[in-house]
This record gives sequence, C-alpha cells and structure tokens, in this order.
Amino acid sequence: MLTFSPLPGPGCSIATGGATLLVFAADRKPGDGKKTLALLSSPEEESNAGSISWPGEYNELGASIRGIGHKEGQQVSYLIDADGTRVLCVSQPLEEWPEHDIEAVGDADVLVAPVTESKFLQKLIDEIDPRVLILLPAKGGTDSIMKALGAKGETVDEYKLKGSLPAEGREVVVLAD
Repeated sequence: MLTFSPLPGPGCSIATGGATLLVFAADRKPGDGKKTLALLSSPEEESNAGSISWPGEYNELGASIRGIGHKEGQQVSYLIDADGTRVLCVSQPLEEWPEHDIEAVGDADVLVAPVTESKFLQKLIDEIDPRVLILLPAKGGTDSIMKALGAKGETVDEYKLKGSLPAEGREVVVLAD
C-alpha cells in the first residue's frame, strides 16, 4: 500500500511498506536515510545522506528510484517503483518533456504533478496514461486547470492506494495544500 500526503509547498510524502519518501520537500532537509528519504527537485553541490538530488538510478529503502534531469540537469523529476507500483513525480516549473524522456519513463501507474500550465501537463498525461493522477496545488494553479484535468474540486489530506489500480478510466485526486 502507498499513502500520499501533502507537504508544504509543491511536495508530497509517499509512505511505502517500510519507508517514507519526501518528494520535493520545501524545507530541503534530508531524511534519516533509514526510514525517510528526501527527493529534491534541484541538485545540491554536496551529496547528503538521506537525500537524492541528482539524475541517475538508485535503490533505496526498498524502492527503485530514477532521477530524470531537465534543463541540463538543473531540475529533477523522479520515477519511483515501490510496492509494485510505478509513480512518476514531476517537478516544477513544468516544461515540455523531450520524447526520449517520455519513452524512458514508459508506463506509470500514478502521476504526481503540480497544478500549473495545463498544456504541458495534459500532454504528459496523454503520453504516460496513468490510472491515478495526483495533483499538487501550486502557485499559478487554478480551479479551471484542475477541472480541465478531471478534478472535482475537493481536496484530501491523504490518499491511500490499496491493492489494485482502477481498471478503467482515471482517478483524479487533489491533495490539500
């Protein structure tokens, strides 16, 4: 089971079977490296135990994590494979992804993305075709963008993905900010 919870700013916490991933944590504090790992949206000069901030492939805390670099490595998004579920977490600002990055990601079961420029996000959704879309409110995000993406306007403090993914369609969840 994966549990998604909002973090301050454009981030979220993903609790897996035995660990917690702090994705795009605004405070940029590293996790403890034993049960908590911070995934940062921009590279840091010095590597800190308990955090990942660079493109590359990692196996940490029972999860397979691939950092995907954008803007010549100045921004990082993450593909996480944990508990049998592939989760793509997209950093902001959201820009158009090159075709080779989309192909490298392949299918993702869950897409976690900030609510920003809808044309780039819509293209990514169409290419990735996730079963679950988790939206993170962000500056510049509007209700009209969320409605266009299928959100009903309700926000939740926590989303639990138990067992299987939706068989048909797409579930859209908006985490509270």
